[in-house]
Amino acid sequence: MDFHRIGVLLGGLSAEREVSLRSGRAVAEGLARSGFEVVEIDAGRDLAAKLHCARVDAVYIALHGRMGEDGTVQGLLEVMGLPYTGSGVLASALCMDKIVARNVLAAHGVPVAPGWSPKGEDDDVAPQELSLPVVVKPSDEGSSVGVTIVREPAHWKPALTLAFGCSRRVIVEKFIEGTELTVAVLDGEPLGTLEIEPHAAFYDYDAKYAPGGSTHHVPARIGEARTARALELAQKAFAAACCKGAARVDMIAPRSESEDLVVLEINTVPGMTQRSLLPEIAAAAGLGFDELVTRIVRCASTKTRV
Repeated sequence: MDFHRIGVLLGGLSAEREVSLRSGRAVAEGLARSGFEVVEIDAGRDLAAKLHCARVDAVYIALHGRMGEDGTVQGLLEVMGLPYTGSGVLASALCMDKIVARNVLAAHGVPVAPGWSPKGEDDDVAPQELSLPVVVKPSDEGSSVGVTIVREPAHWKPALTLAFGCSRRVIVEKFIEGTELTVAVLDGEPLGTLEIEPHAAFYDYDAKYAPGGSTHHVPARIGEARTARALELAQKAFAAACCKGAARVDMIAPRSESEDLVVLEINTVPGMTQRSLLPEIAAAAGLGFDELVTRIVRCASTKTRV
């Protein structure tokens, strides 16, 4: 579809607001360089009014976390009849909820880490099959907000308190030692792999966004067979969750070559900052930043037929 005036949604109300501002500004600059007329829109409670006044042809969603990546904004745009980038209401909501997403992926034969959902902060003992270490994380936050790797029993309760402080629902998964990977997917086709070598204990918020927080290897150093498997699983996960547009599928390659890769989550609104993974993978595949955002916005659409 031919769009001219693009509204870039950025900022928002989630814990990932600052990252979203950086993503959105980078996207806006890239689209402007490509000849689009761009309007930056900070997404607050008055978003519908702002969109009405902006008179845009399509919307690029650069919002991370809740009230942006979870299907809520997508639903508003559907009601307003505005074409938008990325996945629709169902896929966005599904992938934002890590508990639901892992159940859907497992049902489609995508390998996921063993896990369970504690009932609350007073949940004293993890099941025997999940012996330490485990990863405790909010079900519906991104950018490693509220995530703890629990290696000692004394850290269990603080981890639960932190996670439940970020979300009403929490997931606990077996911590798998191995190589952290991500695969970029664009319009259903995997673009390539990237290996994350964090300089901290794990790939936390600082490792993701602070300069020097991690080293990226493109492509991932996992051999041909595992690379092919990573691409296959990313494409399978993308399809199982009914994703659209651009997405990123995060996974772990266990240390033992005999063990299969494990998919951790699907990010339906990948970051677009200078340190973001999707643009880095795309660049290695010969797709520059401006061309990438242009391709993403050209595929913007409403997903509901009325």
